[in-house]
Amino acid sequence: MKEAIAILTGGGPAPGMNTVVGSVAKTFLHKGYRVIGLHEGYTGLFNPNPRMVDISYPMADDIFNRGGSFLQMSRFKPTQEDFEKNFNLKFFTDNNIKLLVTVGGDDTASTANRIAKFLEEKKYPIANIHVPKTIDNDLPLPLGTPTFGYESAKDKGAAIARAVYVDARTSGNWFVVAAMGRSAGHLAFGIGEACHYPMIVIPEMFNKTEITVEKIVNLVVSSIIKRKIMDMDYGAAIISEGVFHELSAEEIKKSGVNFSYDEHGHPELGKVSKAHIFNEMLEKKLKTLGIKVKSRPVEIGYEVRCQTPVAFDLTYCSELGMGVFKLFSEGKTGCMVFLDGEGNVSPLYLRDLQDPATGKIPPRLVNIHSDKFHMTVDNILCYITPDDYEAAKKYVADPSQFDFLKILNW
Repeated sequence: MKEAIAILTGGGPAPGMNTVVGSVAKTFLHKGYRVIGLHEGYTGLFNPNPRMVDISYPMADDIFNRGGSFLQMSRFKPTQEDFEKNFNLKFFTDNNIKLLVTVGGDDTASTANRIAKFLEEKKYPIANIHVPKTIDNDLPLPLGTPTFGYESAKDKGAAIARAVYVDARTSGNWFVVAAMGRSAGHLAFGIGEACHYPMIVIPEMFNKTEITVEKIVNLVVSSIIKRKIMDMDYGAAIISEGVFHELSAEEIKKSGVNFSYDEHGHPELGKVSKAHIFNEMLEKKLKTLGIKVKSRPVEIGYEVRCQTPVAFDLTYCSELGMGVFKLFSEGKTGCMVFLDGEGNVSPLYLRDLQDPATGKIPPRLVNIHSDKFHMTVDNILCYITPDDYEAAKKYVADPSQFDFLKILNW
């Protein structure tokens, strides 16, 4: 029987999913392998009748530059009982599968790590190589290397945010923009930096103080007052949805939102408009202060996940897909494929990235100590400092409450 590989996609979509799948398929088909695609993520590995498809070269060629994922995705996360009772080894033996390729983000990578350990413990001769994706850019790849999908999502998000900023300037309004980013603020910061937004709020900024609803709102108010002092009655603030993950239960109540939670314990942020929530809180604060400003909410969410990949991700994902075969041919397993800035492929072992206590892959946060971050904060953001106190008294009795550095305890 011809040797085969299986490939699945897990978690949420990101631009470049099909590019990876198509590139993996083309490469292995060239080498004489059969390529099997598994629908519904990890579900197929713990199901006696998995949904599967043989990927041909014409099929791979048809999908490689499309957005979304040809292989249906799933957030299914196997339990220990699933591993003990439901792992479908028969799928691998019946199809002569020698390699499992998984494509996904942090949860998918953590499950891939568990599968690699399981296969090793059971002495099953099946290699496992993971391809890291997420528009959140929060997998801990070395040297700031982006996860695939991030650049395409940022590009689409920046197109939306630019148009919003032009609207603000044209209409003399403010906009409150919310961007995806469950654990880290890369996407919000990247979009805000690209569009010169006068206020960016990400969870990493609160490294010296607790995140509260009041502090989030006061940062935006600080920017509004500063721009008024600068004779600019318009602007936009972009806020990462991840700040909700850091709010205490009491603070979440103050926001007025009752979240449901997914099977991994994460608040289901996609079910509510974070921009609407932030904007409602801002409007209440401005009314209390007597500051007349019109603000409007804009959500940057699901519309950036399935867009057509930009050239960066088309080439990056193609190289990652081809890199899977390079690692496999070298006998590597239980690793992620990593491509450095010079285009060299190397293995990044999941066991070296995991938290020793939980076994999970910790998120990579925005480096708020970098020159990139501080140059943006110092030169693009607009906010109240002690030098502005006298002028700010025209709008608020105590400007120090809206001092950017004081709010963050920096």
